[in-house]
Amino acid sequence: MARKVITTQVAIMGGGPAGLMLSHLLAKAGIESTVVEIRSHEEIAHTVRAGILEHGTVNLLVDSGVSDRVLRDGDRHDGIELRFNNESHRIDFKDLVGESVWLYPQTDVFLDLAARRKDDGGDVRYSVTDTTVHDLEGKPKVWFTDADGVEFEVQADFLVGADGSRSHCRFQIPEANRKWYFHEYPFAWFGILAEAPRSSDELIYANSANGFALISQRTETVQRMYFQCDPKENVAEWDDDRIWAEFRSRVNGNGFELKEGPVLEKMVLPFRSFVHTPMRHGNLFLAGDAAHTVPPTGAKGLNLAINDVKFLFEGLDSHYNSGSDRLLETYSDRALDRVWKAQQFSYWMTTMLHTPADADDFSRARQLGELNSVVSSRHGRAYLAEAYTGWPASA
Repeated sequence: MARKVITTQVAIMGGGPAGLMLSHLLAKAGIESTVVEIRSHEEIAHTVRAGILEHGTVNLLVDSGVSDRVLRDGDRHDGIELRFNNESHRIDFKDLVGESVWLYPQTDVFLDLAARRKDDGGDVRYSVTDTTVHDLEGKPKVWFTDADGVEFEVQADFLVGADGSRSHCRFQIPEANRKWYFHEYPFAWFGILAEAPRSSDELIYANSANGFALISQRTETVQRMYFQCDPKENVAEWDDDRIWAEFRSRVNGNGFELKEGPVLEKMVLPFRSFVHTPMRHGNLFLAGDAAHTVPPTGAKGLNLAINDVKFLFEGLDSHYNSGSDRLLETYSDRALDRVWKAQQFSYWMTTMLHTPADADDFSRARQLGELNSVVSSRHGRAYLAEAYTGWPASA
C-alpha cells in the first residue's frame, strides 16, 4: 500500500521538550509542523529527570503561553552553596547578577508542553516505528509507521532533528560534512531518591578528598542526591547504610549533617561532553542533545536545548513571515557560540568539584586553591552566577 502523505512546513523528529517547544512556538507564528516521536507519551512522562531551569527558559515557558506552573510548583533558587574543607560558601545569584534559577523537573516541562500542544490541536505522533529521513538537501521527507501500523510520509520544507543523544538524524549527515568533538570523564554520578526532609533550601555542591557530592531537593519529603563514583559501579552492591556513609564522608562536618531516610531509587549516571558541528546540513537542523551533550554539573543540558529552539524558531519565523534567511544561515554559529560557553562552564565546574581517583597532594591543594579563588572574589562568584543562571540572550 502507498504511504499516506502528510504535507507540512516543518517536520520535527523528537517529541521531548525541545521538539515540543519548537512546535509550540511555530504554531503561535502560524507555521505548521508535525512532530514524530518513537517513545510513547507515557514512557517520556515516567522517565524521571531532574531539572534546573535558567531564567531565560522559565521566561520562555511562561511568556509564550506554555504554562505558568513552573512559577507555582517550581522552587525558585537565588543561589547555591559550594562546600569544601567542611565549610559552605554561598554564591548569591540575586546579589551578583540579579537573576535566579528554578528547580523544576524536566519531566514536568515535558508534561506542560505536551498538554499545551494537545490543547492547541498540535500534530504530535507518539509511539512511531521504522523512522527514516530522506532528501535532506532538497525537500526533506520522514517515513514512519504509526502506533496502528499505518505507514506515513511527511513532506516538509525543513526537518529538525531534536531526537536526543541517540539521534537518528545526526547520523544521516555525511561524515565529510560533519565534525564530532568528544570528552570522556573518568567518573559518573551515583544518584538516589530518598524519603527524607530537605537538608538545605538550596543546592549544595560539595568537594571533598573522598569525591564530589550534590545535595538537591525534590519535595518536602523526597530528595534527590548524587555522589561521584566509578562509571562501572554496580548499584546492587550498595545498601542504604553504605550509601549514607558515603554521603556523610563527603558532606557532613562543622555542624552540618544530612537528613537521611529510606532510599527509594538508585542509579549510576555516566556522562560526557559531545558537540556536533555544524548544526545544519542542507535543510536539516539539529537541536538539543542531538547536537551536544554536557555533564550535569553545570545544569546546562535542557537549557541549551531550549536556547537552540529559540534561535531556530527565530530563523524559521523570519523565513516564512519576513522572507529573510539570514537567521537560518547563521543558526549553527549562533547556537554553537553558546554551546561552547556551556561546555567550558560545565567542564570547569566538573573538574573543579570532582576528585580524580589518582589525585596527588599537589592536585588536591591546587583544586582547593581554585575553589578559594572563586569564593573569595566577587568577580569569581559573579562569573559562576552568570553562567549558572544563563547568559544574556545576546551573549
